[in-house]
Amino acid sequence: MENHQKRTLTFLTIGLIFMLSGIEYAVILPTIWRYLQILEAPPYFLGLGLSAFSLSALLTGPLFGVWSDRSKTTKSIILFSNLFEIAGNFMYFIGYSKWLLLCSRLVAGVGAGAGSSIFGFLTRSTLPEERAGIFAAIMACRQAGLLVGPAFNLFLRLCDFKLGPFAVNKYTSPGIFMCLLWTLLQFVVLAGYWDVPPISSGKPQIHTCPTQKKFGRGSRVFTPHQTFISASRASRELFQSILFADFSVFNITEFLREEVVVLLTAQFITLFNQTALETMVTPLTQRYFSFGELGNSVMYGLCGVEVITGFFFVRWLSSRVADRVVLAAGLVICSTACIWCLVFVCKPRGLSTFIVGVFLQLLGLPFVAVSQVSLFSKVTAEKTQGFSQGVRRSVGGLATILGPLWAGGLTNNLYIMLGLMLALLVMITVSRAGAFD
Repeated sequence: MENHQKRTLTFLTIGLIFMLSGIEYAVILPTIWRYLQILEAPPYFLGLGLSAFSLSALLTGPLFGVWSDRSKTTKSIILFSNLFEIAGNFMYFIGYSKWLLLCSRLVAGVGAGAGSSIFGFLTRSTLPEERAGIFAAIMACRQAGLLVGPAFNLFLRLCDFKLGPFAVNKYTSPGIFMCLLWTLLQFVVLAGYWDVPPISSGKPQIHTCPTQKKFGRGSRVFTPHQTFISASRASRELFQSILFADFSVFNITEFLREEVVVLLTAQFITLFNQTALETMVTPLTQRYFSFGELGNSVMYGLCGVEVITGFFFVRWLSSRVADRVVLAAGLVICSTACIWCLVFVCKPRGLSTFIVGVFLQLLGLPFVAVSQVSLFSKVTAEKTQGFSQGVRRSVGGLATILGPLWAGGLTNNLYIMLGLMLALLVMITVSRAGAFD
């Protein structure tokens, strides 16, 4: 197989990984609120449950980044991290208590930490001029998962049977469903992922992890137990990477440069506002429009259509307009959306004004998300992209922890919640103008 084909297959596998992360979010988010209520959890557990996943990803992202920067491989990292997704979703399926449910999201979040390694790999294996487009396509894959997820909920909500001692119903079925999907992904990674060399190195060889096997004449076919052999080896490599890492190569001062600080702040504010909105929407639609699980699933599906269309538009736009211009446009759209919500959504005047507010909020997301990731990869050192992307994703993880906690306690005080969101957007818009114009 030629290097170009291996690179293409690897990118497709990465897209599938991000799609599964979107599916997981989409099948769990519409039902977790009622699941917690059935387990007699207090209201603040909704924020804790949504934030727990991000907390684990926040803590493990830089560690996975250091590992990938040292080893220059990501395949073994992905295989290792996916085991946490499998275990966490199985715990969610069991769900005997609110505490087990909370722990399940913590465990699954460790698997999401490998995203820093993947973004580091994408930075090293793409040219600067094509990077924004590829980032947009990968992010669109996650949104495709968010779009497909509600469709799965349409049949998962019909589940009502026993699997041994465990009950499979519309609240527990998302856990076992995602456990199965992440298990199947392990075989896809084994078969279709290659650690291609950096695009600037010009090296013809392919760096593969010990479990990489080719299919065809004279090749060996992988067996299921190789996943666990690779995971064991991967855990050893992780601790060695951390214990023996030469941290002098990680120039911490580069994170204090004005443009880097602005981009990290943009990452924080964007995800803070997005997760605050997502946390607010479910109780709001239940209170004012009597939406149930089906109504919320349909709503999230329509939102997915909008966002994925936006990512493909930004993919097209990024080849014609500078990243900093795309970022500015996104921030203006987000600010406009926040003003609309302050005026029309705090005291809803009907479903139509609510829909417009959500539409505007989601419209600006692809512009900001793609441009800030692309710009960040260009203003930080390439040799430590795994660690840098880990720091970026940790900042985002902190935002996704604080966003639900902030919104969860203010669903009855929307003026305060949205007022802070608008203030943050105005601040980063002004800061961006000073750093990049």
